[in-house]
Amino acid sequence: MPAHKDAFGTPQSLLILGGTSEIALATARRLITRRARTVWLAGRPSPELERAAGHLRALGADTRTVAFDALDPEGHESALGKVFAEGDIDLVLLAFGVLGDQATDERDPVAAARVAQTNYTGAVSAGLVCAGALQAQGHGSLVVLSSASGERARRSDFIYGSSKAGLDAFAQGLGDALYGTGVHVMVVRPASVRTRQVAAREEGPLATTPEAVATAIELGLRRRSEVVWVPGALRLVMSAVRHVPRALFRRLSL
Repeated sequence: MPAHKDAFGTPQSLLILGGTSEIALATARRLITRRARTVWLAGRPSPELERAAGHLRALGADTRTVAFDALDPEGHESALGKVFAEGDIDLVLLAFGVLGDQATDERDPVAAARVAQTNYTGAVSAGLVCAGALQAQGHGSLVVLSSASGERARRSDFIYGSSKAGLDAFAQGLGDALYGTGVHVMVVRPASVRTRQVAAREEGPLATTPEAVATAIELGLRRRSEVVWVPGALRLVMSAVRHVPRALFRRLSL
């Protein structure tokens, strides 16, 4: 039985994979104001990870860190197993990923592969470990941060976009596999998000903020949504983009 949910289903225990993610931390802050009390931040040990944990502790959450590396799938079961051994987790937020540099990565296959390994391979491993643990406890949500870039490969970011396309397909399939088990999987597809990671890039017309994504995540959890677009209008835009003939799509400045 769920041991950590209030009457409204608000998660009270969180595990964030990618513990320094601005989107994930905005989500944690929002949920802490809604009575979330336990937060695990999983990421590579660093001063930034410790600062993030300290900030959430100051908000009143029992916040702990765990060493986690997306590029070390052999270590995922051990690292994440320690978290679940401490008690039930209501929400796992899979928020790690790298943008890479398209121009550089096209000339450096090793760097391109690292983008794919982080965004897709690492997520498959960590996602399956967490899904198994959530299923064993009989409840919980797995929220996967995908991207609108995964809807259709663009010339400007097809390495990153293809890795997110794979992640998105995996998460949807995982949700289908877990349907009826008590575990809820939700895919979040934001437009470009104004974070430090993308500060040097040109901002798109539907750019959003970590806080807006956090709000959408909370609403999606309450609705038990399977896919969330941020902003909502992006769903219609990307539906149109998917159907643009390829010869024309090549010439579009996207």
